Amino acid sequence: MLNFFEKNKISLVYLPLALYWAVLITLTSLPGRDLPNIKVSDKIEHIIAFCGLAILLKMTLMVQNKFENFKRNSSLFTLIIIGIYAGLDELHQLFIPGRSCDILDWLADMTGAFIAAFLIGFILKKFSLNS
Repeated sequence: MLNFFEKNKISLVYLPLALYWAVLITLTSLPGRDLPNIKVSDKIEHIIAFCGLAILLKMTLMVQNKFENFKRNSSLFTLIIIGIYAGLDELHQLFIPGRSCDILDWLADMTGAFIAAFLIGFILKKFSLNS
């Protein structure tokens, strides 16, 4: 199954990651008053949003062939990249009206990333889908 993603990596992996990340950056740049109220805890929103980002980022690292270390350690590098991005995103929100920098948001982001990175790895190993 992973071979299918490798053969179609631009349309199935790279493009979705770029679009998803652009939407995420856009949403985190909206002033607080412009955010939709979807009646869910903001921590759940963070977990879901960053779980999606981590799935796409891990898949990207797994199918790319330029950096073997990133490919071999895709879960670790997914967590590192998302940890840095999530931290910068929280700092960025200090400058957005009605938004704030919150370490608990960062922890929720990392929770979503952790769940996704290791869930993908588990699924691939459990069902032997990485061939």
